[in-house]
Amino acid sequence: MSLLVNYPELVTCIVAWIVSSILKIPVFFFMHRKFNIKLAFGTGGMPSSHSATLSGTTLAIGLFSGFDDPAFAIAVAITMIVVYDAAGVRREAGYHAEALNRMLDDWFVIAKTPNEEQKKLKEMLGHTPVEVVGGVLTGLATALIMWLIWPK
Repeated sequence: MSLLVNYPELVTCIVAWIVSSILKIPVFFFMHRKFNIKLAFGTGGMPSSHSATLSGTTLAIGLFSGFDDPAFAIAVAITMIVVYDAAGVRREAGYHAEALNRMLDDWFVIAKTPNEEQKKLKEMLGHTPVEVVGGVLTGLATALIMWLIWPK
């Protein structure tokens, strides 16, 4: 328990991840009028949990440990990589998975073979830029709230 009390940055990291994961459910409902609880435990969706977790942790390091702390510089670098990856590389991998799934479906239709054993590739891997910005804002808000309520 003392680990959590002595490391508000770690607590902020966990809280930002939980908040962003839970927020995916009402945001999806608002946009699609359907409940999808699985979004809280998977990749993709609004807001980006990866972006929220890292941006929240980075700001928490700056607020609690100081913006001149070397850990803040490292956190900024890692956050930049993760945010870029969430909207870039992982999103492209999702597009590739979608195309491959369509190709496999077409192949099974042409071959007149039942598609019972073929496992679909996961298509929702990355995020749109809006989802990434939503994640960053969620993380920053979480860090600011944690800093304001944390006993000093």
